[in-house]
Amino acid sequence: MIPDILTSPRPARLGRALGFRVIGTGSWVPPDIVTNADLARLGCDPEWIESRSGILARRHARAGTATSDMAAVPARAWRTAGAAAEDVDLLVVGTFTPDHCIPSTACLVQEQLGLVAPAMDVTAACAGFAYALVTAAQFLAAGNSRLAIVAGADTNTRVVDPEDIGTWPLFGDGAGAVLLERTSDVPGPPRGLLGHALGADGRGAELLVCPMGGSRQPVSVAGVARREQYMRMEGKAVFKWAIRLVEENVRQVAAHAGVGLGEIDCFILHQANARIIEGARSALGLGADRFMVNLDRFGNTSSGSIPLALDEAWRTGRVGPGSLVLVCGFGGGLAWGSAVWRL
Repeated sequence: MIPDILTSPRPARLGRALGFRVIGTGSWVPPDIVTNADLARLGCDPEWIESRSGILARRHARAGTATSDMAAVPARAWRTAGAAAEDVDLLVVGTFTPDHCIPSTACLVQEQLGLVAPAMDVTAACAGFAYALVTAAQFLAAGNSRLAIVAGADTNTRVVDPEDIGTWPLFGDGAGAVLLERTSDVPGPPRGLLGHALGADGRGAELLVCPMGGSRQPVSVAGVARREQYMRMEGKAVFKWAIRLVEENVRQVAAHAGVGLGEIDCFILHQANARIIEGARSALGLGADRFMVNLDRFGNTSSGSIPLALDEAWRTGRVGPGSLVLVCGFGGGLAWGSAVWRL
């Protein structure tokens, strides 16, 4: 399956969505830090984890903490932006680890925040935030939303098998969010997504999948005995696909946006693996200082990955209003999404 995906990749769909800006960001991770050394008791080699992924530590959610609980914390970015709950008119949550099949996690976040607004989940695995961002951007660009929250959150430790020592160390739990305001009359360069590219290739569906829990294979005692409630990932195949995909998609979306790679202030790629980020950086011929990297401290937080890194870059002054940022998410589906984004 993977050779077909590599030799004949399916194209992404290109678009733009202008007329909005970032006025607030937020992030949250569980307080419990789990280091590589802590995983040694499970039979994991701490040095192997670091050398193969670049990860030194990750956060694990405590019992009773769900995805909606994590997403609700950074989604309160409207408070620091000086807005009120009644001003928010759209909530989009990217996640593949919902609290329940029904209702949506977004509805639970909406209730925690006290919002009166449409709320929906977008599921695209590790590309979830990119897909959610582009979805919300359409509402803003069309004038159907004035103030939107876009969150990405995943509680990966609920779906990754702790007995799979090749996969368990790679993932952590976390969430991030942005508050977007429509700005059709703001002077200066266009704000919003100068270009975006979304793609999917179901030929790779089995490369990263939770077999049980959906309509195809409902939960059963036999399935639980086979541990089919947990995610299964063909790591080598996904790695090869991602290495090629990221470079091509980054070049594609930058060209569509009419922006040179040298003009971009910061690259925020999905924090899956340091070798993927380094491979893309090297292939693009860019300096390491152009890339925001925090996976060494948080691991792969899936939909939470990009907004978590963006919030850190925003809070530390690495990016700010008007900065040009390129984000790229990729993962199960297979699905991917990139955008050149003027904040």
